Amino acid sequence: MQHKNILVLGGSGFIGRYIVNLLTGRGCRVLVPSRRRDRAKHLIMLPTCDVVDANIHDDATLNHLIDGQDAVINLVGILHGTQRDFERVNVELPQRVIAACKASGVRRCLHMSALGADPSGPSLYQRSNGTGEAAVRASSLDWTIFQPSVVFGVEDVFLNMFGKLSALLPVLPIGGASVRFQPVWVEDVAAAFVNSLDNEATYRKSYELAGPKIYTLRELVRFAARAAGHRCAVVALPDSIARLQAMVMEHLPGPTLLSRDNLDSMKRDNVASQQPYRPAPELGLHHLTPLEPEASLYLAGMHPRTRFGGFRAKAHR
Repeated sequence: MQHKNILVLGGSGFIGRYIVNLLTGRGCRVLVPSRRRDRAKHLIMLPTCDVVDANIHDDATLNHLIDGQDAVINLVGILHGTQRDFERVNVELPQRVIAACKASGVRRCLHMSALGADPSGPSLYQRSNGTGEAAVRASSLDWTIFQPSVVFGVEDVFLNMFGKLSALLPVLPIGGASVRFQPVWVEDVAAAFVNSLDNEATYRKSYELAGPKIYTLRELVRFAARAAGHRCAVVALPDSIARLQAMVMEHLPGPTLLSRDNLDSMKRDNVASQQPYRPAPELGLHHLTPLEPEASLYLAGMHPRTRFGGFRAKAHR
C-alpha cells in the first residue's frame, strides 16, 4: 500500500525536517503540527507540506489531525525534564497516538524511540522511552519502531554543544568519559523512516540505528573541539563530581545541556547490540555515513547549511 497523506508529529525538529523533506520529495502530502508555526519556516516553503498551529497534547486536536491520514510518524520525545514531563511526552503521547489512530482507522504508525530504551533502565529517559515503545508494540497497528544512537547532523545539539564549549573553556570536564556511543547521520535516520513507510517487511518490527564506528564520549568531545578549530583538554570527572556539575547545570538559565538523568543514561553504552552493525536490508541503508567527513565540515562552519544559516542571521531573516 502506498501511504500518501502523512502526519509527522515533531516534524519541525532536528530529525523531522529531514524526514519531511524526503517525504515531500516523493510526492507525499505532509501535515506538520507545531505550537509555533513561525519556527517552521524551513518547512513552509516545501510544495506539499502544510504546517499548522496545534497542540498535539489536546485529544480533540490530535484526533482531528490524524483523521483522514494514511500514516502517522511520531518523532516527539524529550531528553530533559521532570518525571511528569517524561511520562507526558514519551509515554502518554504514544498511547494517545495509538488510540487516535484506532479511532480514525489509520493503521500505519512509525515511532521514534531511542537506543537503550528499557522500562527497567537506569534513567527516566530510558524507562519512559521503553514504556512508550511497549505501548506501540502491544497495539494492533502496523507499527515500526526505530531506536537510534546519538544522531549527528548540522543542527545537532550534541557535537555542536561541545564545539561551542571548547571555544570558551581551555579545559572541558565531563562525566561518563568512557561511555561508548555509535553516532548515526541524520540523513541515514531519515532515509530509514521513509524507506520503511510503504515496506510491509518492516511492519511490527523494531530497528536499531547506528553508525559505522564506535567512540567514547571523551573521543567525541576531543573530535568536536578539534573540528571546531579549538584546543582544549578533556578531563574525566569522578561520578560524584559529575553529578554535582549536572545538578548545577540543571538550574542554569537557558536550555539544559546536561542533567543527572543524562548521567544515569550513560551508565550503559549506547551502541548497537550486534557488532559490527549492519542495518537491515529492508531499510535501504546501503552505505552508512561516517562521522568525520560530515561533522568536520559543519563544526568548522563550512557545511552549506551552516554557511547559509549565517548569511540569513546577518540579514535578520
